[in-house]
Formats: sequence, C-alpha cells, structure tokens
Amino acid sequence: MQDIRQKVDETIKFIRTKTQAKPEIGIVLGTGLGELVNEIDQETVLSYDEIPNFALSTVEFHAGKLIFGKIAGRSVVAMQGRFHYYEGYTMQEITFPIRVMKFLGVEKLVISNACGGMNPIYRRGDLMIMDDHINLLGDNPLIGVNDDTLGPRFPDMSEPYSQRLIALAEEIAREEKIKVQKGVYVAVPGPNLETRAEYRFLRIIGADVVGMSTVPENIAARHMDMEVFGISVITDECFPDALAPVDVQEIIAAANAAQPALTKLMKRLIEKA
Repeated sequence: MQDIRQKVDETIKFIRTKTQAKPEIGIVLGTGLGELVNEIDQETVLSYDEIPNFALSTVEFHAGKLIFGKIAGRSVVAMQGRFHYYEGYTMQEITFPIRVMKFLGVEKLVISNACGGMNPIYRRGDLMIMDDHINLLGDNPLIGVNDDTLGPRFPDMSEPYSQRLIALAEEIAREEKIKVQKGVYVAVPGPNLETRAEYRFLRIIGADVVGMSTVPENIAARHMDMEVFGISVITDECFPDALAPVDVQEIIAAANAAQPALTKLMKRLIEKA
C-alpha cells in the first residue's frame, strides 16, 4: 500500500499526455462481456502494455485496453479486460486500475462478470444484480500500511453495492422487459471450477453465484468512497446433484448470448446514474 499513490500519480501523468478526459463513470467488463465498448463513442484507446504500472491480462479473451469516450453523453473510462488473482497478480495490482480511475475523476463504478449460478431458481443466461458479496479469495487489497490519501484504515462495507443504482437498474429492467435476479456473489481464487461439495458449501453460507473476480475491485472502490454497481451473467448452472462438465468455450458462448440484454441495461444505467 505504501507506494500505490506514487504509482497512481505516475500513471495519471502518462495518461494526461494522451487525453485530458475527466470520466464520471468507470466500467469494468468481464469475461466475454466486451460488447458494451461498441456503444462507446471512443476518444482515446490505450493498450495496457503502454500504461506505466498496469499489469497485463493473460486471459486470452480479455482484450487489455483502457478506453476513454462517451456513452449516452456521459464521460466514461472502460477496462476491456480485467486482472484476476489466479493469474498470479497481487491484490494491489488487480485493483490498481480502480485507483487510477478514481484519480481521473471517476465517482461511480459499474462492474460486470461471468459467474456460475448456484441458486436453483437461476438459469444459464440470467443476469444477476449484485446486492452483496462474500470474499473467499483469502486476500484483501487493503492489507498493509494504509494510505489515508486513498481512504480510511477501516472502510465501512454495509453497502458494498449502491442501493440507489440497484433500484435504478431494476426500474430499467422492468421498462425494458429484461429478466434480472438479485443476489449474493462469492469470490473464490480459481482457476479451477468448484467441486460438488464446494458448491454445496458455498450455497449453505449464503451465496447465489460464484466467480473469480469483482470483489477486490469493489473493496478498493469502496475504500475510496466510489459508488459501485455490479452485475453478473450466469454462464453455467452449478447444481451439485446434476453437475455436468463445462468448458470455457461454453462459458464464453453463454456470456455472448446474454450480451444484448446486458448491454442495453448497462447503457441505460450509465445514462441515468
């Protein structure tokens, strides 16, 4: 934590040589969920490998670009591709782009992810608005000496996902006739999928879906008092008594099928947020 602010300042200095944009809203696009970038009136696109202090996404279906532009007249910055704990990065590296977004001017963060559905009423292709989360990653981006210029030592997490933005998204979903669930996301390290016993355990402790991302970004964002909205695309059904093998191509296919509804919902949310 000690040198994060210095690295943020270095990164901001570089970005300011490429764009003077002051985005209001940050976007993190998850696995197979990059279609929203087509809705951005793009002004500046930076590859992660040219941005100082940015990690590189090693996941083949994550593009690795930071995109500045506008959606529905709102100034945004979007991560097309994120970093995961299972790639071997530290929590500070995973959440570094969120820190940078904050110091670029972002006050609201919209995060999407692909996940496995464990709630028996959920089905592949459903969208789930994140109401809460459980961190089983075994790590936390705030561990270490706290930098008070980033946020408080003990940030409150009673509202990790904005109830205002949740209500707004539910209203939009009703208007657009988009089916949405609302529930609890549990983050695990991965990269393997879970066993039948693990799915049972995760369901018992209160999770509706399981994934390998989002929670670190949320913690860092809330540490800096950013308002966060999270949404999951359920790409496979994780019911222990009827568990079938699944491969990553099936997960990507399910995410792609859900993208039109997700994109419509996120675009309208960004417009009204």
